[in-house]
Amino acid sequence: MIALAQEGAITLTKPMLGLAVGGTLGLLDGLSGFLEPSLAAVMGSVITFSLLKGLLAGIATGYVSERVHSMALGILAGVVIAAALSLLVILRAGLALFWDILLPGMLLGAIVGFATQRFGRKTDSAVAAR
Repeated sequence: MIALAQEGAITLTKPMLGLAVGGTLGLLDGLSGFLEPSLAAVMGSVITFSLLKGLLAGIATGYVSERVHSMALGILAGVVIAAALSLLVILRAGLALFWDILLPGMLLGAIVGFATQRFGRKTDSAVAAR
C-alpha cells in the first residue's frame, strides 16, 4: 500500500476510507448474525442496523482522524464513536445482547480508527487549513 501511494496511486480521503471500511465491517458484523439461530426472524434489521452503525462510525471517525494527528487518539475516537452508536442499537435491541453488540462495535471502531489514520489522506480543505 505504501509503494502504491508513493507511485501516485489515488488514495481515499480519511472520511471516505472510514465510510468504506466501516460499511464493509458493519455489513460483515450484521451477516455474522446468521450464526445465531434465534436472530433468524430479525436478520433484516440486524444487517441494516449493523451496516448503518458501521457507515456512521466510519465517516465520523474519518472526520475526527483528519483533525487528530495521533494513531492512539484516532483509534480511541473510533472506539468511542462506535461504542456510542452501538449503545443506541442496544437500546433498540435490548440489554440481553449488550456485549454481543458492544464488543464487535468497538472492534469495528478501532479498526476504522487505525485504517483512517494509517492509510487515509487528508481532504484538500483540511490541508489548506493547516
